[in-house]
Amino acid sequence: MAQVLVVPRVRLNRDRVLQAAVGLADQAGIEALSMRRLAEELGVVPMALYKHVANKDELLDGMVEVIVAEIDPPAPDTEWKAAVRLRVLSARQMLLRHPWARSVLESRTTHTPAVLDYLESTIGMFLAGGFSADLTHHVMHALGSRMWGFTQELFDASADPARPPVDPAVQAARMQAMAERYPHILQISTAAAHDDSVVAHGCDDRFEFEFALDLLLDGFERLHVSGWSSSPVTRTA
Repeated sequence: MAQVLVVPRVRLNRDRVLQAAVGLADQAGIEALSMRRLAEELGVVPMALYKHVANKDELLDGMVEVIVAEIDPPAPDTEWKAAVRLRVLSARQMLLRHPWARSVLESRTTHTPAVLDYLESTIGMFLAGGFSADLTHHVMHALGSRMWGFTQELFDASADPARPPVDPAVQAARMQAMAERYPHILQISTAAAHDDSVVAHGCDDRFEFEFALDLLLDGFERLHVSGWSSSPVTRTA
């Protein structure tokens, strides 16, 4: 009598659910993510998911936990500026792997443990570098979303690769109108072109991101060395 090979069924757990959700979002986009679609990917009924995540919001929070855990830990025995730079650029690499992550990070109204751990360790790098709590407070405000590896793009809003190409004649007319009404905007927006841009006809977003990050870090260092504080007397001096 022929033996029937029985493949053991992989037990569902929270980590497997979250990893599958991240994979689905990477493949199909965050808009395609639903409890029903995720259940199909895992080969279970939707109700099986609710044993591990209470609802869609908890699922998204868990996905944030997964992707934030991908960010490299602080580099040991590294001075504060290099350590912060490496950490932020690691966060940026995480976002490049998961293009949907920015919108989800921005949508969360509560901080998960992984997010709080990331904030704690980032603040800790400045404090370990000798920054005062006062200066570090303002440093974190200045870093803002750049701490997570993204900033709002200034000039490339109309250069979405998903949009259909613009007719050259229409584009030329737009540029002419810009030149007449907004000459300063046009002057600086076309001042630098980069062939390795990740968005069509736009700036090299990696270069621009690192340029601004280095500018901030240099400024933070200058304030730290000068003993800056937020008191009105110090600011005036």
